[in-house]
Amino acid sequence: MLITLSYAAPSGAEHDSTALGYLLFKHPGRLQSFDVSVGSAHVFYPASTPERTTAALLLELDPVELSRSRRFAGDAFALAHYVNDRPYASSSMMAVALGKVFRTAMTGRSDTFPELAASPLPLEVVVEALPARGGAELVRELFEPLGWSVDAQPIPLDPERPDWGASRYVRLRLRGDIRLATALQQLYVLLPVLDDAKHYWVGEDEVGKLVRAGEGWLPDHPARDLITRRYLRHERRIVADAAARMGAPDGDGAVDGAADDEVEAAPALPLAGLRADAVLQALRDVRAHRVADVGCGEGALLARLLAEPGVTEIIGTDVSSRSLERAERRLDLRRAPDRVRERVRLLQSSATYQDDRIAGLDAIVLMEVVEHIDAGRLPAVEQSIWGAARPAAVIVTTPNADYNPLYPSLPAGALRHPDHRFEWSRAEFAAWAQGVATTHGYRVEHRPVGDEDAERGAPTQLALFVREDA
Repeated sequence: MLITLSYAAPSGAEHDSTALGYLLFKHPGRLQSFDVSVGSAHVFYPASTPERTTAALLLELDPVELSRSRRFAGDAFALAHYVNDRPYASSSMMAVALGKVFRTAMTGRSDTFPELAASPLPLEVVVEALPARGGAELVRELFEPLGWSVDAQPIPLDPERPDWGASRYVRLRLRGDIRLATALQQLYVLLPVLDDAKHYWVGEDEVGKLVRAGEGWLPDHPARDLITRRYLRHERRIVADAAARMGAPDGDGAVDGAADDEVEAAPALPLAGLRADAVLQALRDVRAHRVADVGCGEGALLARLLAEPGVTEIIGTDVSSRSLERAERRLDLRRAPDRVRERVRLLQSSATYQDDRIAGLDAIVLMEVVEHIDAGRLPAVEQSIWGAARPAAVIVTTPNADYNPLYPSLPAGALRHPDHRFEWSRAEFAAWAQGVATTHGYRVEHRPVGDEDAERGAPTQLALFVREDA
């Protein structure tokens, strides 16, 4: 990961460009290295002349060691811990390095050149590879209102195969007259916002960090709600806290994501909540008492199931042990009374393999799971869930691809989440569901989830399978 920051002193300025080293508290004549939580950060100066000085921040990390140390809190998809873009793209990990290496500069303090630290400077920032979920258009929407001139060039998937199109990464160049401290604060906040995949657990202390780094520019930003939600990983409680501290009436502005980091619309209630409500209603309709949430992630639905008095046994399964640990913390099982702990079991398991521990239940839920599985492995899922486990009912939710053009931040043809292997149209989902039902002796009912568009349907589609002999 590489970021460069350049300062060219205007003609006739009292101090030349080498003052940048004093403002950053890093000597231009030395290579300096720092241990950060995710690896090693190096600061060096490719150029340091009276006319122009450039400081570079290079972040090195070992993704395997990062996974072993359990700091990588990204996708629940297990292979993503080892095969990922983290060593190459400037994401939340680069923001962590910025915050540590340039901590003093971010406060705006300078004992040597206080007038420069307090004044707008002609700066240029280059981020060589920036993950941008929302594309170059979103990059401009975030930086241009702050006074930057933005050049965001999409990076092709393969330079030798232009027909493959662009990746979700851009090479970003920013130019503008802005205080150095403010520029660093904006990068600290907006890099993880564009990546939308913070690598560490987000708690209440992150609200204070966001409010401090956003002072003077974030409360009035037209994309404040999007920035706040993404920076805080869509955790509704702390998002609402941040909104209140910045003077917003509530935390329910435009929603661009949900707990599973998927692109969402902005109905009266967030789509993640509507989806869980629909699943719970389906469980009530089939009078399910013993329920498994397969692919439970960090336990959002499990928490809702615990509040259902009619659900007496709850099983949460996931391939990621890290996600199960988070689910346990979310449910607070260690401090829960015995009657609560006796209702819940968390199991490491995969939807593609037969697991007798979830056999014979009243219902199994696959909420936003199937689209994360390679299409070639879906027959294994069908056999393990409908064939082997054979519950009385199965509830499946998945994105409706017909609805995707209604998302303004989603590029044409793109999927809602980088780990989605596919997204079905309503007709494709109906055909798949009917084939599963016919093969395994179920009848199937389809229900929309979220505000319906007259032509494109609802953003999420739900299928309720009920066993014929149940």
